[in-house]
Amino acid sequence: MYVSFDDTDSNKGLCTTYLATEIIKNTDLDLIGYPRLVRLNPAVPWKTRGNGSLSLKFGKGSGTKTKIGEIQGKEIFCYSSSKKITIDKSELMESILPVVEKNRKPDSDSGVVISEKKPSPSFYWKGVRSIVEKEEILNELNRINAVFHEFGNGRGIIGSACGMAWRPQDKTYEIIAYRSKEKWGTDRIFDKESVGRMDKIFSSTFNNWDERTGNPSIFPGTPCPVLYGIRGDSVEDLPKASNAVNSEHPDRKLIFLTNQGTDNHIIRNFENIPLKSYYLEGTVDSVKRIPGGHLIFVLKTSRGNIDCTVYEPAKTFRSAISWLIPGDCVGVMGELRESPRTLNVEKLKVISLIKEIKKISNPVCDSCGKTMESVGKNKGYRCRDCKTTSSEAIFEEKMRWILPGWYEPPSSSRRHLSKPLKRMNEEQPLDFVNSRI
Repeated sequence: MYVSFDDTDSNKGLCTTYLATEIIKNTDLDLIGYPRLVRLNPAVPWKTRGNGSLSLKFGKGSGTKTKIGEIQGKEIFCYSSSKKITIDKSELMESILPVVEKNRKPDSDSGVVISEKKPSPSFYWKGVRSIVEKEEILNELNRINAVFHEFGNGRGIIGSACGMAWRPQDKTYEIIAYRSKEKWGTDRIFDKESVGRMDKIFSSTFNNWDERTGNPSIFPGTPCPVLYGIRGDSVEDLPKASNAVNSEHPDRKLIFLTNQGTDNHIIRNFENIPLKSYYLEGTVDSVKRIPGGHLIFVLKTSRGNIDCTVYEPAKTFRSAISWLIPGDCVGVMGELRESPRTLNVEKLKVISLIKEIKKISNPVCDSCGKTMESVGKNKGYRCRDCKTTSSEAIFEEKMRWILPGWYEPPSSSRRHLSKPLKRMNEEQPLDFVNSRI
């Protein structure tokens, strides 16, 4: 039986993944497969933080038994398959709702969906790339005979259904450690250097550490229950990586199967519709800096000119933008905002660079060796003494402080869904440390 829920947190606290640990703790059913943390469209205007939906599968476990964490000292396992048993959806909903009620923010628009069958996979792709209407979801839930419960305006059932509909193609994992309840809202205690060491030892993990600033990226800055989260491609490495981090003692840990770091939200065929994320290519028309340390460049594309913005929190990533000049050919990934109409750049691909030429001096007279003087704009040059003429000044090619290749922001500024270069088998050709911005 599939159980999915969404939108139980707020910017003031709580975390939907924490609710997953509470539901697991309070059920007598076995967990079938890893709990799933499914990130959906990061451009939706009503999201809280990471727009994450949670989906669990329960049953009577059989097959391979795998430890995936512990909750308050009790080991948690999942099973590779389930024996055939009958589970009453309505009774299961009744047992889960008190747990949800206790672990949701009153101002959240939570939704819970329980179903024997998954929604069509098309709903995952709609949910991760566009805006899904509630009526579409209600029709699909009725089609698969699901039961659901709404809090607030019930928008959470949209994310719940879309998360349940995910069939992993590309996938990653995340081990999340949670704080004891009495510590929520207080400063997190950790040894940041231990994160740097962990990052070097466990190469299958990603987005842990920013070498450019010497700061960890695994600790949230909000008053939520999460102590830290470590993401990676090897599920076997994650418990060992977690144990390598020196921090306050976590109350619980759990491994999630996720779509994080996959670029599933990116649409390759540019539609010029806001609140979606795209990849598009073009040539740079202009670059300018605006108040606040943000950079905007205009990209000339086959679909017209598009403003592209890199904001101050992207830090050294802005330096790659600042070295672009008109005529450079680039590709950009990011969310197209509605107002102001701009594409928020998540990654940059420098495809080709034009030569930048600068004038060194007026031409030199072949007869006397003196520098010629200008006759007038676009009229050439003449030697005052010898009366010899020339139409060309002396130029040289300037060094470009950027190279073709992929560029990304520091790990702390990346979106949950954005695929890091490490997972693309790419390496940023230049690091911009203390360079111009």
